[in-house]
Amino acid sequence: MFKNSASIMFFITLASGVMITISSNSWLGAWMGLEINLLSFIPILMNNNNVFTTEAALKYFLIQALASSSFLFFILMEILFKKITLNSNDFMITLLISSPLMMKSGIAPLHWWFPSVMEGLNWMNCLIMMTLQKIAPIILLSLLLNNILMNLISLTSILFGSIGGMNQLSIRKIMTYSSINHIGWMMSALMIGENLWIFYFTIYSMMSITFISAIKLLNISFINQISMLNNNLWTPKFMIFSLLLSLGGLPPFLGFLPKWIIIQILINNCMTFQATFMVVLSLITLYYYLRMCYSSFMILHSEPSWNMLTKMNNTPLNYSWLLLTSLLGLLLTPITIMFM
Repeated sequence: MFKNSASIMFFITLASGVMITISSNSWLGAWMGLEINLLSFIPILMNNNNVFTTEAALKYFLIQALASSSFLFFILMEILFKKITLNSNDFMITLLISSPLMMKSGIAPLHWWFPSVMEGLNWMNCLIMMTLQKIAPIILLSLLLNNILMNLISLTSILFGSIGGMNQLSIRKIMTYSSINHIGWMMSALMIGENLWIFYFTIYSMMSITFISAIKLLNISFINQISMLNNNLWTPKFMIFSLLLSLGGLPPFLGFLPKWIIIQILINNCMTFQATFMVVLSLITLYYYLRMCYSSFMILHSEPSWNMLTKMNNTPLNYSWLLLTSLLGLLLTPITIMFM
């Protein structure tokens, strides 16, 4: 990921832009942090040897520039309205300010740019898009939205993220719609409390880092390439399958734990319809995760007589920590349930 000292500098300023936005006490300071974050991420995306990466970087810059200019315009409009009139429409202004933030983070229904941009990036930039780039806009949304709007955005993101990934063959697009689905769960967690959102985001980031690291080691990008892997690579296959089930929220994997806490709190607060809706759509999400690894789970399944040979050094240093994380994803949930 860090090819030279310039990429290290851009990554540091990228993280500092997120911190400026989070710690700012004014909307103008938050906008400045978002701009620093954007201008630092564009050079990281650029790759002169890949035309798809250049196209994705251009699309990302145009969308983010449009969202940033709209965000600044609506902030100034709110300031002017409050000076001119005493009875301003706070609900409408809240919707207008939150729309650019939803576009920046890829929250449904303003997620239309997200899959096409992710398809042209390498795996490390995809990881940054799914994790680090979500923090600042979601924190700002939590300061704006009330529980009703946050509930509506949560259900919409879970719906689009579940249905959108059903007919996808690219692993990047599947992870994109999975990220949109998880954003919906994060918005529900943020509606309950900030600590629960941090807990959910930490687990999701850990699972995403481990899964993308395993996929990057195997150098695969599509579903049909998984069945063509060398049969001797059982350890990476086990890691991928356990992490996919954990991302889908299947018990007793680690990804089930934050979803179980959110569902339990929603039911205790008499929000049974929302909890039922989220659980049913999570089953759809679990379907396209299982589609990636269902054939390898079966005892009698067809495999090609020739398999892809991956140039991967089978040493413990390559994927020992990946195996440890996938095992923790399997064992940590039942241990936590026992002590709760």
